[in-house]
Amino acid sequence: MPTHPLGPIMIDLQGPALTAEEREKIDHPNTGAVILFARNFIDAGQISALILDIRAARNGDILIAVDQEGGRVQRFQQDFTRLPAAGCYARHPDPDTLAEKAGWLMAAELLAIGVDFSFAPVLDVDCGISSIIGDRAFSRDCQTVARLASRFRKGMHAAGMAAVGKHFPGHGGVALDSHLALPCDDRDLETLRCKDLLPFRQLIDEGLEGIMPAHVVYPAVDSWPAGFSRIWIEQILRRELGFHGAVFSDDLSMAGAAQAGGFVERARLASQAGCDMLLVCNNPDAAAQVLDALPSEANPARERRLRAMRGGRQLTRQQLLDSPKWRQTAILVSQLTEEN
Repeated sequence: MPTHPLGPIMIDLQGPALTAEEREKIDHPNTGAVILFARNFIDAGQISALILDIRAARNGDILIAVDQEGGRVQRFQQDFTRLPAAGCYARHPDPDTLAEKAGWLMAAELLAIGVDFSFAPVLDVDCGISSIIGDRAFSRDCQTVARLASRFRKGMHAAGMAAVGKHFPGHGGVALDSHLALPCDDRDLETLRCKDLLPFRQLIDEGLEGIMPAHVVYPAVDSWPAGFSRIWIEQILRRELGFHGAVFSDDLSMAGAAQAGGFVERARLASQAGCDMLLVCNNPDAAAQVLDALPSEANPARERRLRAMRGGRQLTRQQLLDSPKWRQTAILVSQLTEEN
């Protein structure tokens, strides 16, 4: 019996163990990934077992993802090193080295329990007005963001993990939270090119594997939010910036996505705009609708881009915890977290 290819939909789970309905969704031809949240996590042993169960439920390949940036956005905490917010690194005497070590630590701890990738690093430039971004950004200076994000990604890559830069082309210039509303950034494209796009351009040039567009409208460029915009994804991201990796929609259940209509229409529009994988989270019925509504068809280019996100596990969890590199790095990163 042929196995399913990587589908275009990323779904979530309701708790720390799979339900019968979730097993069916995981094996749907259109499923390609599962994103894990804090509600799915108890400890390292439980989450490792859950990930094995997810993979066993799939008649084919599947990716496992999580948001493990650090600071306010770290889904796995017990049994994992508490990571500082990205904005803390620039205050350290040796920010570049520490950012690289933290990227390695984050990635190594996740890979050791079977996660393929984290949605990191944040490439937004903090403009001092966004509460949802704030210290999730590395800096208010675009050059500093690019430099530190590059070092963070370098650490991830050394551990064997692909990176996802977010939120293209930049969420730091709006005050509204796109989880709750649709923000509008009135700046023109040239302003964005000179500031917000600079970190994306640099990391793309360095081989960035994944990007997540923002649920933000930039009316000087397009009337659609970036995640539904062919101008932003195909014209600017793909052609102008030369990005050849995977594009992940932000969660289609967020209020910032509602302009596109119902969930099925949101998924179709995001796919038509150029998103390779569509996230439908925190709404099981919507996920089921989207899985069944989208055509189940092979897309070799999309599948190739998504396969590049598969984690390269190098150590078991016990091997990692026994290694001097992990012990030394965990102490260093924990000290910065405690200081901030």
